[in-house]
Amino acid sequence: MGVLTLDFGFDRASHVRSDGSALEALFARGSTRVLQVYDGRFCWKSKANSTNLFFLGIDALNVAYFADHSEHLKLDATSTLRENNWSDLDRAIATHAVALTNWHVAHPHCPLCGAKTEPSLAGAARRCVEDGSEHHPRSDPAVICLVIDRDERLLLGRQQVWPPKRFSAFAGFVEPGESLEACVQREVLEECNVEVESLQYLGSQPWPFPASLMVAFQATAKNPSQARADGTEIEEIRWFTKAELNQAHLREEVLLPPRISIARRMIEHWYGSELHR
Repeated sequence: MGVLTLDFGFDRASHVRSDGSALEALFARGSTRVLQVYDGRFCWKSKANSTNLFFLGIDALNVAYFADHSEHLKLDATSTLRENNWSDLDRAIATHAVALTNWHVAHPHCPLCGAKTEPSLAGAARRCVEDGSEHHPRSDPAVICLVIDRDERLLLGRQQVWPPKRFSAFAGFVEPGESLEACVQREVLEECNVEVESLQYLGSQPWPFPASLMVAFQATAKNPSQARADGTEIEEIRWFTKAELNQAHLREEVLLPPRISIARRMIEHWYGSELHR
């Protein structure tokens, strides 16, 4: 298990998905919670008149969770994954719900014959109405790497598309036939000209934009003096000691990734505590 992996004791209870009576019983519980979701925004709602329900799972206290895919959201009462201050468990449930509803919206037709599909297995899949084929959500693996040197300095980069002053770890999608470790080495070399060794797995985070599984590593730079931004995806890189990063963060010279992201947890894991401002 990686050092950043979180265990919420959440059971997706896949054996319940094909049992209509069990699903109805779970939904009828007074403790059951329903997350209303549309276009990446969500809010907890009353269970009354819920339609388009997707079963998410059951938590350690035996509370059942459902997602209700609905366009009828009061925007002033909704959140996004980047905006909310919910608990880690609630954010994990929201991530699941957003990823699942995004997938349903994006897959209305069968990839085999082009006919319409409809939800099945309580939202865990879609079934073609013509040929009966069943289709399941997929996650695209991506790596994210924290690069350090032998003096315990941290290397961060800034993408051109990010807000001004935002710095983060290096990341990229895994290509077909590529291992996670090879992807780390390729992406870091491409983005900042650094060769890395001593890869250490840190943890993972699902990220539903669009449908990624971020796999986190820490690696040591073999050639730190040769680090340079590629000038295309990464426009600037900077080495930091722990004191330098803390001061730059306090003075708002550097903006770190939001707290929900695994990138922020990676950086604070290296730092040894949360970075406050």
